[in-house]
Amino acid sequence: MLIGSSGDAETQAVQAAADAWGEETGNTVEVIAASDLVQQLGQGFSGNNPPDIFYMPWDQFQSYAAQGFLEPYAGELSNAGDFLPALVEQFTYEDEFYCAPKDFSTLGLQINTEAWEAAGLTDADVPTDWDQLATVAQTLTTDEQVGLSFGREYARLGVFMNQAGGALVDGDTATADAAENVEGVEYVQSLIEAGSLKFPQDLEAGWGGEAFGLGKAAMVIEGPWINGAMENDFPERQFISTELPAGPGGPSTYAFSNCWGMPVGSETKDATIDLIEFLTSDEQQLAFADAFGVIPSTESGSAAYAEQFPENAAFVAGVDYAASPVAFQGAAPVFADFNTQLEQVGSTDAATLLDALQGNLQSALDAANG
Repeated sequence: MLIGSSGDAETQAVQAAADAWGEETGNTVEVIAASDLVQQLGQGFSGNNPPDIFYMPWDQFQSYAAQGFLEPYAGELSNAGDFLPALVEQFTYEDEFYCAPKDFSTLGLQINTEAWEAAGLTDADVPTDWDQLATVAQTLTTDEQVGLSFGREYARLGVFMNQAGGALVDGDTATADAAENVEGVEYVQSLIEAGSLKFPQDLEAGWGGEAFGLGKAAMVIEGPWINGAMENDFPERQFISTELPAGPGGPSTYAFSNCWGMPVGSETKDATIDLIEFLTSDEQQLAFADAFGVIPSTESGSAAYAEQFPENAAFVAGVDYAASPVAFQGAAPVFADFNTQLEQVGSTDAATLLDALQGNLQSALDAANG
């Protein structure tokens, strides 16, 4: 088993689960924590020696499925119907559910409660739409802190396009230059112009969580991983996580996940399916949640998680309207280029930014579709 681990807690929890399954079945599982999951997974397949089971990242899934590297086993699972629909969609290729989502995360809005109270804001001011977000971001902005920060990248800014009612792809057609997407980018630009949004790089921080922990940003947009980061690096930071405010097109967030991948034609298919059913049971997923903070990928498991960890209920609620980031084969370099172009988001016309993305995205779609 090859995993991309977030640290010792995750590695030890996965090894303990694999050992527990092994004791029940008489099998042995060697868990390998990759130093670079994507690189090592690619090396395994190119050398015709892939692992029997592995973390398959959401942004790599379409490429691996399109190249015929993955066994489409998920429909054979006894719990195939238990997974959250948004995650099933994320790991479906050509109408076939390929691999079981192992857990998930969505984006939420984190609020520094000390800064909130100092600004005279109350629970009634927690923003639920764009206008309210702009207002509180301005109220929270001082000489020492900015009201809002998030990563200057598609995986954050893209949700504003979705909240405006936009989408980047419609079937085989790129729609990046749609008016709704322009509106989403222009809203972000309005926050930059108001001085209430700055990106982590502008705050001398490596990512949104660091800017938040240092007190340089009163609000950030991150996923549930921020809990561990605050606990480990900024234990005195008091905050809450809420759902992202809705835009004119309604609420939206991104869902990020890995699935349990299996190489096509696996010689250990039956045993691996049994192991995956064990790993994706509610009981085991809740044990993982307790160990390293992930949210279970099943409907019943995520509901139990929301009760067990009420401070993270907003992340669970978000999956009902979450979208999957665009991740078809060949999309990764397009968005790497777009992220580079976003360095000029504060000074470049939104339509110009999206026109460039439109052309690159359509070319990649055409190449992917032959």
